[in-house]
Amino acid sequence: MLDSIGTILPQSLKFLLSQLSKEVQAELEEIRVREERPLEVCFAGRYAFISEQGLLVQDEQKAYKPGRSDCLGLLEMLTNHSLYTFEEQLKRGFITIAGGHRVGLAGRTILENGKVKQIRDVSSFNIRIARAVTGVGKPILPFLFDPKALSIHHSLVLSPPQQGKTTLIRDLARMISNGEWGHGQAGIRGKGVKVGVIDERSELAACVKGIPRFDLGPRTDVMDGCPKAEGMMMMIRSLSPEVLVVDEIGRPEDADAIHEAMHAGIRVLATAHAGSLDDARRRPVLKELIAEGMFARFVVLGRRSAREAPFQIFDAAGQSVHAAFAARMESS
Repeated sequence: MLDSIGTILPQSLKFLLSQLSKEVQAELEEIRVREERPLEVCFAGRYAFISEQGLLVQDEQKAYKPGRSDCLGLLEMLTNHSLYTFEEQLKRGFITIAGGHRVGLAGRTILENGKVKQIRDVSSFNIRIARAVTGVGKPILPFLFDPKALSIHHSLVLSPPQQGKTTLIRDLARMISNGEWGHGQAGIRGKGVKVGVIDERSELAACVKGIPRFDLGPRTDVMDGCPKAEGMMMMIRSLSPEVLVVDEIGRPEDADAIHEAMHAGIRVLATAHAGSLDDARRRPVLKELIAEGMFARFVVLGRRSAREAPFQIFDAAGQSVHAAFAARMESS
């Protein structure tokens, strides 16, 4: 893990993190750096502070507290010593680094015409570790498969932040591109289809100079660093995808582009922040899409433990599809 993010860390923080056990390092999910407040990590679904000796502790009084020099050093290395170059990302509150790792930022905002122009005096950083988990989509994809189309149903993955939405759709994109529909004994077979990924935050594919560093399958094209709505339309016009994959929808323009894709005969796999299907219905844009019956499948990810990621899958009417699938499996 430190090999992939070590280049952005000041030496003081890099040393402390290097003292963690290999097991903890391998399971790191977040590193929270807050100026003059305890250094915190999340690993395997658990949280702990790090002491000045690099030990995991629960007592915040024993934790290392990053100073101004730590935060300035981290920001300088994040932006390659050029804040101006990263002005657009800073305005949106995050910077994505090589490997697909996203660093969230908080501090004092500068407004212009009522909108955030930039963030100054950055004092909080959330380094979110991106990693591919091959096979995580295997138990879910059969529920999304449309045997008539030899593709997927229009599907929306829902969960609160940090419950694995991006990791899941990354693996689903790979499997769809490969044609790994699963459960051949149940009659679910298909070929790989053309997948278009709109990777606005450079997390799904972790492209370097336009080339994905995560495995998204052999028939996948990636629009990297492009706003979701615009990217979807560009894909539709020029790359003839059969499935579009897009992360974290929620704006009106996202809904407009999804309408265009679906009416063009393209299947859509998207994610959104919501704790449940009912929560999604309370979000204005999602409410409209759900009411119109645009999605035939909803995957709701539960609060995961260290080793498990529970999920539920519903159809357009909000009915669970687990029972029907289980019955089909038993009769095959």
